[in-house]
Amino acid sequence: MFKTVLLIEKALSDADVELVTTLHGEEKVSFVVLMQPRGRQDELLRALDDVALGHLDKAVHEHDPGNGPAVAAESLEHSLRHLRSAGAEAAGRVVEADPLDSLRAVVEETGADEVLVLTAPHFVEEFFHRDWASKARHKVGVPVLKLFASES
Repeated sequence: MFKTVLLIEKALSDADVELVTTLHGEEKVSFVVLMQPRGRQDELLRALDDVALGHLDKAVHEHDPGNGPAVAAESLEHSLRHLRSAGAEAAGRVVEADPLDSLRAVVEETGADEVLVLTAPHFVEEFFHRDWASKARHKVGVPVLKLFASES
């Protein structure tokens, strides 16, 4: 069985689940999902990303007060249910501190084969290699694949 640690920032859509569960063809996959919602410290970067993508209306309203721990836990449970219904084994947890420390620990604990980072595009962070995938490549010791989450 292929062991994957999946780092996400929002609930997985049907398209996201299909993407991550079909990456290895017919091989069985188990996931440990780490849910790290974007916090207030990232509002400026998200607004800049929205401007770069032409979503000016979103940039103006970037502050989302409904993005607390309860929403993160709900999003995680939703994602785990979807992965399981697609035939994958899935467990996970919400990460409130630095996600890269948790990521490294989970990779070591589980003997993971790979890390998938599934997020919306973060152009400013990616340009300067400060996004989670770029940082993880130097910390986890297994292949790291950056995927873009579906807009739906």
